[in-house]
Amino acid sequence: MKKLILKTLQSAIEGEVWYQKEFREFYSVDASSYQIIPKVIVVAKNEKDVINTIKIAKKFKTSVTVRGAGTSLVGSALNSGIILEMKNFDSIRLAKGHVTIGPGTIKGKLDKKLEENEKFFPPNPSIGSFCSIGGMLGNNSSGSRSLKYGSVIDNVIEITFIDGNGNKITLPKNKKISKKILEFAKKIDGVNFPNVTKNSSGYRIDKVKLITDSHKVLIGSEGTLGIILSAKLMIKDNPKKRILFVIEYKSIKDTIKNCIKINKTKPSAIEFVDKTTLNQIKFKFNKKTKCLLFVEYDEMISLNEKKIKSIITGKIIKKLNRNSDIVKWWKYRDSSLHYSLKSIKKGKKIPHVIEDAAVPLKNLQKLFSTLNKINKKYKTNSIVYGHLGNGNIHVHLIVDRKKIAVIKNIATEYFEEVIKLEGTITAEHGDGLARSEFVKRQYGTKNYRIFKEIKKFFDPKNILNPGKIITKKSTIIENLENF
Repeated sequence: MKKLILKTLQSAIEGEVWYQKEFREFYSVDASSYQIIPKVIVVAKNEKDVINTIKIAKKFKTSVTVRGAGTSLVGSALNSGIILEMKNFDSIRLAKGHVTIGPGTIKGKLDKKLEENEKFFPPNPSIGSFCSIGGMLGNNSSGSRSLKYGSVIDNVIEITFIDGNGNKITLPKNKKISKKILEFAKKIDGVNFPNVTKNSSGYRIDKVKLITDSHKVLIGSEGTLGIILSAKLMIKDNPKKRILFVIEYKSIKDTIKNCIKINKTKPSAIEFVDKTTLNQIKFKFNKKTKCLLFVEYDEMISLNEKKIKSIITGKIIKKLNRNSDIVKWWKYRDSSLHYSLKSIKKGKKIPHVIEDAAVPLKNLQKLFSTLNKINKKYKTNSIVYGHLGNGNIHVHLIVDRKKIAVIKNIATEYFEEVIKLEGTITAEHGDGLARSEFVKRQYGTKNYRIFKEIKKFFDPKNILNPGKIITKKSTIIENLENF
């Protein structure tokens, strides 16, 4: 069967078809801790290659999983069938208020093109220089400035994709399909959707309020509903001025209280790092400092400076308004993932599983308390940083690898509390292999049934990245590489 699939693909694909062991091993991993060896890799050259790949997969009853730059922390683009590499889809067409872009385009390349024209695309994940636009669409990426500008889902105008039947669809232009998506949206139980400002779990059907929103169901769907060929993204003018305040705190509790007050002044970013990151910064902090807030404004600079100084109880250690200085200090925050991984001994590193929850700001202190209880109960430690203004914290657990079996227990307890706190199990990284089994618990039986209907509508034979978002299996500790 494998030889027949290979032969059929080779005769139908204008791009490349890779089946050699070294290629299959390369595409069996990403930035997560998971590994799944695929059958074959198709490097699509054009739209026809994407359609033919899907049709062949359907014929041979195997899967197609689209792949971007491989920066997923939760194994979103790993599967055992065909991996569809989209690196050749890297076009950028700039217009006045938007850019039309191919999914294989690296965000760093887009940023340079936009900077030349004094524009920017708001979502800015810390790995932005290296991730692909397709991956950002697939998991509804955000970043530090989502507090003001929203996630990817809030910044896309149109998407063209190929569904699980091999049909080319453009949303929201296709009115028939748009109406069907709106029908799904009207059936959801909104009470069971997280009460947060950013969310990458499940299908974001809650964002479809009008026919013109229908394309949003694709964003965050992790390649399970269609293979994106192009997207029209909103772009904005660069702010004329920015100011960044770096504030040190001796207590996380005080930091959260200040964050809630600062948030009311509408900054463009409120970011948090704990001692692990601040220890890597070349600056003489107070010995009692436990954490930092990075607070940025890009409008009404003088007024907001007065406001923040009247609110905070922490100490401003840096007030930066030169772009070069702002960029330098943001790099410290953006390197938090690197610093945390560097600081954990090899034998203590565990997979990214509970690293991306978000709750309403009013419940943020309770989320930290939950984490403290888990650390105490399971004798673990944790490193924390993240987008505090969105109630989104990134947690890296430190535990002996020999105790890897407890990870599912920890995740189950943590996510139960997150859901009770009206939060989401993933704010920007997606469900992937790490969290898909918890999606039903997140949304409830009724919404999960609607998710399954949406999946069947776009992909009736379940060939597009099966096992992600909709799954019957537990994959949280399966397929772990080198554990």
